Amino acid sequence: MKTLGIIPARYASTRFPGKPLVDINGQSMLQRVFNQACKADLLQKVIIATDDERIYRHAESIGAPVMYTDASHQSGTDRCAEVAASYPEMDVVVNIQGDEPFIDPAQINAVIAPFAQHPELAIATLAKRITDEHPLFNPNVVKVVSDKNGFAMYFSRHPIPYLRNLDHEDWLSKGLHFKHIGIYAFRNSVLQNLGKLPHGTYEQAESLEQLRWLEAGYRIYVGLTELETIGIDTPEDLEGLGFFLPQRHKEH
Repeated sequence: MKTLGIIPARYASTRFPGKPLVDINGQSMLQRVFNQACKADLLQKVIIATDDERIYRHAESIGAPVMYTDASHQSGTDRCAEVAASYPEMDVVVNIQGDEPFIDPAQINAVIAPFAQHPELAIATLAKRITDEHPLFNPNVVKVVSDKNGFAMYFSRHPIPYLRNLDHEDWLSKGLHFKHIGIYAFRNSVLQNLGKLPHGTYEQAESLEQLRWLEAGYRIYVGLTELETIGIDTPEDLEGLGFFLPQRHKEH
């Protein structure tokens, strides 16, 4: 089984323009993501996908394979599909978030591993049990419920399952809730079809593209992990980690 890791990276960001090029203790965010991805031993190749010349030139400067993609793509999934179409020999494609500079290679391996065990598997992702009240009730933290075989039944920004007749402060101790870890692995042939799907009813309600795939009938396997992820959405996220945030990474 051949696997390809793709890191979608765009310069424009409402909350953090130029985010992939920001310096984190001497390395750009993009370089850190790339280096971590290269440590995943189940990946045969890692490539950066971008529509921005500044990111493209920076990827070249750090020795990372990079490919231009169409600027009209609405999601990282669409950007990954364009790149993966140029690598038909790759069986499985992993969409690695470009704003997680501390991603653990073990998580990348974990999302790939089920494909070797289940030849019919279409899509896989990860989830972690919620042990703190803040993410449980935070709409920016996506929750997931799965069936007994580990396949997703629904993703939501709302806490699921809803624990009827219990006060919110008792939900953690009396219930079982999981947050979605936003890394995906796709069968390459499946990935090529996802962009052709019409927007779904639930996707539009929750602004979650994976609900489009579920509504269309694709099954998503949800592996469990104990490893945490740290996404960087704003400059304050870096400052909260104790990093000194200098000026944007210099253009090359």
